[in-house]
Amino acid sequence: MNTKALEKVALSVRSLSMDAIQKANSGHPGLPLGAAELGAVLYGELLRHDPSDPAWIDRDRFVLSAGHGSMFLYSLLHMSGYPITLDDIKSFRQIGSPCAGHPEYGAAPGIETTTGPLGQGMATAVGMAIAEAYLAAHFNTPSHQIINHYTYTLVGDGCLQEGVSAEASSLAGHLKLGKLIAFYDSNKITIDGSTDLSFTEDVAKRYEAYGWQVLKGSMYNFDEIADLLAKAKAETSKPSLIILTSIIGKGAPNKQGSHSVHGAPLGADEIAAARAALGIPSEFYVAPEAQEYFAQKRQEWKKARSEWQSLFDAWSLANPDKRAEWDAFFAATPGTFTDPAFALGEKIATRTASNKVLVEAARAIKNLVGGSADLQSPNAVAIPEAGVFGPVQRNGRYIHFGIREFGMAAISNGIQLHGGLRAFCATFLVFADYLRPALRLSALMKQPVIYVLTHDSIYIGEDGPTHQPIEHLASLRAIPNVRVLRPADAEETSLAWKMALERTDGPTVLALTRQNVPVFSKADPDWRETIKTGAYIVKKPAGKADVVIIATGSEVPMALAAAEKVQGKQVQVVSMISRELFEQQPAEIKNAIIPEGVRTVVVEAGSRMGWEGWAKEADILSVDRFGESGPGDKVAEHLGFTVDALVGIINRV
Repeated sequence: MNTKALEKVALSVRSLSMDAIQKANSGHPGLPLGAAELGAVLYGELLRHDPSDPAWIDRDRFVLSAGHGSMFLYSLLHMSGYPITLDDIKSFRQIGSPCAGHPEYGAAPGIETTTGPLGQGMATAVGMAIAEAYLAAHFNTPSHQIINHYTYTLVGDGCLQEGVSAEASSLAGHLKLGKLIAFYDSNKITIDGSTDLSFTEDVAKRYEAYGWQVLKGSMYNFDEIADLLAKAKAETSKPSLIILTSIIGKGAPNKQGSHSVHGAPLGADEIAAARAALGIPSEFYVAPEAQEYFAQKRQEWKKARSEWQSLFDAWSLANPDKRAEWDAFFAATPGTFTDPAFALGEKIATRTASNKVLVEAARAIKNLVGGSADLQSPNAVAIPEAGVFGPVQRNGRYIHFGIREFGMAAISNGIQLHGGLRAFCATFLVFADYLRPALRLSALMKQPVIYVLTHDSIYIGEDGPTHQPIEHLASLRAIPNVRVLRPADAEETSLAWKMALERTDGPTVLALTRQNVPVFSKADPDWRETIKTGAYIVKKPAGKADVVIIATGSEVPMALAAAEKVQGKQVQVVSMISRELFEQQPAEIKNAIIPEGVRTVVVEAGSRMGWEGWAKEADILSVDRFGESGPGDKVAEHLGFTVDALVGIINRV
């Protein structure tokens, strides 16, 4: 190990970080200055990667969970050869720069995930480690180990205070993810001051209780870090937490060790003092020794990746069936599956129909993986033929996430980001509140994770208002790039799954009923295509429509019943499976389904918020208060959410 060169790499990380943050007059110098030595040895000696092929599937993954320290990552990506230029670093935190305030997935190769919301990076890393373990079990042969890499993450005190890291770390220990290694930047400082203000637990004992191997050392000893990593790799049945004692802002002589260096530029005087103390000759300095070191390393990395390619080619030749499956796993879009048959008039909950569809989809799409937050039966997401992923059996595709909704969703992001697998996760719609920050990151990163959210309205009944979603559909629709699909019957549910699986640029929510709903006839003969616009005509009147009822989910049968009871008006019924998708359509498509100038009435068993653009407030039948405990139909009647109430609205004019 060339420790002299690594010292120059660490020096360059400090130089680039403090200057970029100072130039932007914004940022977090504490972590990149305090953890520069780890970054140097990690990117120089420990990571298996190749900047000339950043999408190499068997690369090690590195997740900067403490994403506020983003200049740590950008500095190392720049020096090691990823396409982040010095000019990019000089435009840190400016519009158009790949060097955003926090790492943004897709902004530049080498950024494996979006981080910044503390703790989610740790959970995402767990998902990546799960994906590696599954793909290794599925594709490796005794002669060819084509998947054999590690997932690393750097976490701080803040990450380990967040509940999501606890959820994910607990599951990682249970699953014995031995190829997951977390470095803990233990500097005992957060924004408000010393961690002693609120965080005095023994983190090592907590992680030992989770089933992790815990190792300790100094952030500033290259050989010790390498030795600790060797011990972490030698423990194959436990993930490892390597606690590295550090000094926040190390190198800034008057501010290091203080919370003042966490989230603000050092200032011109302290920059000058740091340069003098560290021997940095100029602005945005990258030491020549660091440049020479990485130039040599790039050749070594390319050679290692080339050797892997030869291994992969030999595996492909020896295992043509596996190679064909590999190509399917990594195809841009998944394969097709056969719809289960549903009879007209059959009464079946859309969650139950969803399970029939899921089983067929998983049978045909071999890389579809996921699970539920301890609600396999209520969510109806069992896939018996797929097996269960666990501490011993790595080739199962169903994951028991436990009662960890937030962790589950963030882990699903990691599975999806890793590549090769298509992830879904499930819980009750009302508990979307627990997982929302991870769903938001799915949307921000354009990751097509599928969220199966059942028990979608007051009709779940006896569990009462704590479990009856009211505002949840509206709040999920409010997240940019989230597509909410609320199918109205079993046939629509099949199409909803296909729409979700075909989507590649963001997450899809499937909002599904607990109660049975009938399979109804559709007036549109091409409804299976039209539904992809977000809506289609279910019932078309004999003449020109006087009123159009827009309904979603279980309220479509309610709208059909109301249309039959209305006298003296021509009523058209539209099933709007996805409001946001329909709103994106051109005017001619929207007008063909909901004619311009015709009165519209909306019915949905949830908050009216967002429907005001489609109907007058008096023409919206919604639920804008918390529910009650009782049988679902009785709750609806108690709240005035009935067919007769809908008829009354239609007849009001």
